[in-house]
Amino acid sequence: MLLRNGDTGYRVEALQRALVAAGHALEVDGWFGDETESAVRAAQRAHDLVIDGLAGPKTRRALKQGTDPKALRQIDLVGAAETLDVELAAVMAVNEIESRGLGFHVGGSRNGAPVILFERHIMRRRLIHHAINPVPYQQRQPNIVNDKPGGYIGGPREHERLAAADAIQGSAAIESASWGLFQIMGFHWHRLGYASAEVFAESMAISEGRQLEAFVRFIEADSALHSALRRQDWRDFARRYNGPAFERNDYDTKLAAAYRRHAGDLEMAA
Repeated sequence: MLLRNGDTGYRVEALQRALVAAGHALEVDGWFGDETESAVRAAQRAHDLVIDGLAGPKTRRALKQGTDPKALRQIDLVGAAETLDVELAAVMAVNEIESRGLGFHVGGSRNGAPVILFERHIMRRRLIHHAINPVPYQQRQPNIVNDKPGGYIGGPREHERLAAADAIQGSAAIESASWGLFQIMGFHWHRLGYASAEVFAESMAISEGRQLEAFVRFIEADSALHSALRRQDWRDFARRYNGPAFERNDYDTKLAAAYRRHAGDLEMAA
């Protein structure tokens, strides 16, 4: 859950207690006001995180467990903005609205594994691409190979489906999952300049910064999407990035609001 300025309640109080325990002078009153936001920003700066004043799971975990070397950093977003030649606030808005918030699983047997979502209908297409008849696999393992989307387990257990697909054909398995913070599909690996699907997957397992790099390559590879981001044309960007149903989730208005907020209070680097 993401806590932000204006929120109230027991979750905010717990955040404030964690901030106080970490040495930030703050009244524990259950209201996320300007002082709490300033303390959150200070904590994010201290732990080399994205400095956005939003208390998400990475910020709250850092207050308890310390700095995570895999976590996305402010300097990563600065570098992405420079590479794309767009405003830092625009990249921060996309990171806030379009990312999954966490690029790696926390806890359990898949602790530290990149977040994925395996797509069985893509697996069918990729097997055909690799000159493998998908029909026998679709008959025996319809949750792994199918002509229709679905079969999702969700969360860390998606890696079980990936492993089952890998037993059929390794590259096709990687190509059939979306990876990391920005849900980049593996079959884009060649278009994005990776040497192989396996190299792409290895990069996604290194850090959220590398996952951001894949997103940057994805934007660079689509001139219309890149142009929409440069112009802060959030309706056009959302339509191209999220698909024709983008209005259902108000992605364009959420991106515009996030951009305005970040443009008002930027930090160039952690």
